[in-house]
Amino acid sequence: MEQIALSSIQNSLIEEISSSRNEPDWLKEYRKNSLSIYEGLPVEVSPLYNKYTDAKRMDPKKVSISSNSDSKIPDFLSRRIDEMKNETRIIQIGSNISSLSISDELKAKGVIVSSIDDALKQNNEIIQNAIQSSNSNEDKYTALNNAAFNSGIFVYIPKNQIIDEQIHILSCLSEDGISTISRNVIVVEDNAKANIVQELYSPSNEHQAYLELMNTNIGANSHLDVTTLQMMDQSSINFSTRNTQVAQDSKINWYLGLFGAMLSRYRIDYHLNGTGAQTNDSEVVFGNNEQSFDLNTVVNHNAKSTEGRVVEKSILKNKSKSLFKGMIKINENAAHSNSFLSGRSILLDKDAKSDAIPGLEILTNDVKATHSASVAQMDEEQIFYLGTRCLSKAE
Repeated sequence: MEQIALSSIQNSLIEEISSSRNEPDWLKEYRKNSLSIYEGLPVEVSPLYNKYTDAKRMDPKKVSISSNSDSKIPDFLSRRIDEMKNETRIIQIGSNISSLSISDELKAKGVIVSSIDDALKQNNEIIQNAIQSSNSNEDKYTALNNAAFNSGIFVYIPKNQIIDEQIHILSCLSEDGISTISRNVIVVEDNAKANIVQELYSPSNEHQAYLELMNTNIGANSHLDVTTLQMMDQSSINFSTRNTQVAQDSKINWYLGLFGAMLSRYRIDYHLNGTGAQTNDSEVVFGNNEQSFDLNTVVNHNAKSTEGRVVEKSILKNKSKSLFKGMIKINENAAHSNSFLSGRSILLDKDAKSDAIPGLEILTNDVKATHSASVAQMDEEQIFYLGTRCLSKAE
């Protein structure tokens, strides 16, 4: 098992990862092409955002990657895993699937929860379409993940299935310091409904990273709720790129809570491709010490009468900082669309910092699109008022 720094990644590692998993030839070539793209792209593609981003704080010379990692479950996770023992779940430790539980009832309905490796063998066409739909030229870390993913999770909800119980995805970095590059795919077919909860953890290993690329495809007249809770140790790094395709009359609600990691970088793209498609994205950030959160959320309205709503809120202490880059794009064929974008931050200390860069790109008429941003410290008058009601300043 070769262990190298991210800065030294080359075709030999790609060959090792692909060969150890007996991957098809199309995937091996896709990996190699993505690696060549990765090497030529800057950390931040947009010159507008380049001076604001903290992504360069991840030193690729200090991030270790490999084709595999330790599979031991960290002690601090034992209680949480025990709480989930009766739930539909998949648990990922480093690059390994530690355990998987899905009821016979869900299996009978055709629901699939598996590793990406198993899905490549049993659902190759679906996975191939999902992986190849990702454009490595869009972003350096999209290209990296397409080239060097060493793990991944697949969730599939068939047509006409209403799944009321939550599906839990728990991912934790391994204790050996090896970073995880995870390729996750969620597919919800037509007239279906599901609720997925993703939890991210890590031990205390400096410069260890969880690098994720997630493709989500939602069929017509379907509904998907996803909650992501990132509770990693503040010594670690979390880069996540998410691309969601939403068909006619479908809706996705995505709730993102960011609490951990030294550096979090999230690039989130929604594509509302069918008439009546909707997305509701809620992002909450709690930062302290020297944490940095870099969020870039784009809603692409590609069809008529689509609706988008993005609300980001951050509370920052000490020397923590947040950057919210939001964009509403209403394209030529998206008349009668309605979109809202908001970024709001509260600074609890004078050294905390927040930047918000909301934007609109509207290419047609008869639409409604609004955005707002606010950054402020606590209101001293309000604090004084609470003090007169017997609360201390700390409270």
